[in-house]
Amino acid sequence: MDDLERRLDMMEDRQSALERSRAMVNAVVPAETRRHMRAAWRENLLAVRSLLDAWIDRFDGDDSKPAVEEGRESIPID
Repeated sequence: MDDLERRLDMMEDRQSALERSRAMVNAVVPAETRRHMRAAWRENLLAVRSLLDAWIDRFDGDDSKPAVEEGRESIPID
């Protein structure tokens, strides 16, 4: 029982540290900056996902899509 209580205390300490660090980041980094950073992180994940999908298709023998797309893509910026 003592071991379980010690583990629970450790979990609560970790949660409290996470809350404190999140509060510090929120105080230091402006909300707009955090939104941009989340959007950039999401775009990075999507890029990795598309790379993995392309390699999976290549290994599965799906030759209907070219390995490298030619041309430029126009990306509008708001």
